[in-house]
Amino acid sequence: MSVPPRSPCDRVGRRASPPEPLLPVYDLPTRLAEQGIGDPASHVLTNGLHAEVLPESRAHFEALEIPAELLARVEELCFDAGAEVFGHCAPAWDGEDDLFDVRSLDDLDLLPNLREVTFVEDGVLAVPDAAEVFATRGIDTD
Repeated sequence: MSVPPRSPCDRVGRRASPPEPLLPVYDLPTRLAEQGIGDPASHVLTNGLHAEVLPESRAHFEALEIPAELLARVEELCFDAGAEVFGHCAPAWDGEDDLFDVRSLDDLDLLPNLREVTFVEDGVLAVPDAAEVFATRGIDTD
């Protein structure tokens, strides 16, 4: 019996192996557990933080440097509001607002080998004419 993909971006056969994680790996539940917080979603809901990126998450990802050699290995991108990373930033986010919307493609030059982009209907790509931008660069869209 096969397990269905978690998202349209997790299709079987897309990669021979999972991508290497960027280090240090960020694990919000572990970080909050170290502070005595057992349930991240309950914590943010109780404290009125459900509609924002948690400060510790924002600090981690803003400071994360991705080397050019890793960026050059990116061949596929998927814009999916169900991506796991969002739960590490805003654990009670319901995907119903624009908290994580991508509003610019200005940094596409950082991904010189990008060849395919997958749009998920409820995804987070909010760039007008994005398909045309990708087509101009010879990037296939799904």
